[in-house]
Amino acid sequence: MNRAQVLIIDDEPQIRKLLQINLESNNYKVVQASTAKEGLVLAASHPPDLILLDIGLPDKSGHQVLQELKEWYNKPIIILSVQDSEDDIVSALDNGATDYLTKPFRTGELLARIRAAIRRSQNTGNNPVITCGNIEIDLVARVVKRDNTIIKLTSTEYNLLALFAKNESKVLTHQFILKEIWGYGYQTETQYLRVFVGTLRKKLEDNPNDPQHIITESGVGYRFQ
Repeated sequence: MNRAQVLIIDDEPQIRKLLQINLESNNYKVVQASTAKEGLVLAASHPPDLILLDIGLPDKSGHQVLQELKEWYNKPIIILSVQDSEDDIVSALDNGATDYLTKPFRTGELLARIRAAIRRSQNTGNNPVITCGNIEIDLVARVVKRDNTIIKLTSTEYNLLALFAKNESKVLTHQFILKEIWGYGYQTETQYLRVFVGTLRKKLEDNPNDPQHIITESGVGYRFQ
């Protein structure tokens, strides 16, 4: 079985070395770049299975690199950055980043998010039935089951759940969800979203006050796992 290849674009040698050691010890192939220019060339010449991208690069903003990559690269991009402002996180996710971790990060968490992102990328479009723990979502029949029992959802509740499930483990911003489900005119109506997430949790979670599937990313959006 071929090993997944990860491209690291980061100007900090210590971070690149740490990432290389941990990734290679977990059977990933690693390619490194210390500048935006070098990273874009490597990504184009040998497209990796996933990119780890720093925002603070010396020759170009990571946000610009992300936008350029998303013009043609359709595999996961995880942002690693010391910039932890809500605006930076939301901007990166809205521009197509798969995930966002702030430095310093926990290696175990990063590896878990890499595995989830690559798995989702490989499975996209291959399976009309998505299973997440005790939840089963049939995207063709539009049927949702919890513990093998059909759950009645409104059309909007189903569309919201399907959007979450298709983007398993990816952080979806409030603005992105509102645009996808309700349209451009509703991108500031976060109360709509809170209400529907609340009703979904009541129908799907064992304990809606301690959700295991629809996870809140404070100030940013939600993650389905």
